[in-house]
Amino acid sequence: MQRLKCILQYDGSGFSGFQIQPGKRTVQGILENALLKMHKGEPVRIHPSGRTDTGVHAKGQTIHFDSPYSIPLYNWKQALNTLLPDDVYVKQVETVPDTFHARYDVVEKEYRYYVYHKEEPDVFKRNYSYFFPYALDLTAMQAACRYLEGTHDFTTFSSAKATTRGSKQRTLYQVSCEKSRSEIEFIFRGSGFLYNMVRIIVGVLLDIGQGRRKPADIDVLLSKRDRRAVGETVPSQGLYLWRVTY
Repeated sequence: MQRLKCILQYDGSGFSGFQIQPGKRTVQGILENALLKMHKGEPVRIHPSGRTDTGVHAKGQTIHFDSPYSIPLYNWKQALNTLLPDDVYVKQVETVPDTFHARYDVVEKEYRYYVYHKEEPDVFKRNYSYFFPYALDLTAMQAACRYLEGTHDFTTFSSAKATTRGSKQRTLYQVSCEKSRSEIEFIFRGSGFLYNMVRIIVGVLLDIGQGRRKPADIDVLLSKRDRRAVGETVPSQGLYLWRVTY
């Protein structure tokens, strides 16, 4: 047996999330089906760095799996991509020690979120960014980002449906937002993320941009540790799992 680590990208528009679900098209289901064919009907279970929701995209999702096959890495990549549909692509395959785990060995994750900020929508961007036509104070949003950096209890910014047990404390190394033409790019780099954490934070930052809250309100919201203290979760299509570091 050898353990293989793959870095892949996928367009989340046509998937009901990453995790396998009966009767639904999922990234895990598509990948395990390809491996089933390669292994002549023998099931192979894959382990991701984390799950993504319906509509969420990935530029650098990482998975691992074990295989009895010993074939060149380039052939692995070619074979998988031949069997995968056009909205999933394996960018890299490498062998790793048996002790490696795609989820538990993560040191840092980077997510990005894109907002299409114009008065009128662009139908070609509807699956890849969140259309937001309202006036925003970018300077206030950038000031708010700095309050989120560091180690905090992010309970307020986690879905009430989250199944995470134990501490809700996470460390964010970078939180930023920049606008280029009609696109606002949010970057989040951290030790780990709670369920819906990025999408809830973006919603609060947009509230701050509209003047509904002040940047310093972030500290108050963090201290409340209550999801009900903030607004709706922004849509999934603007979110990208950008990079996973080990």
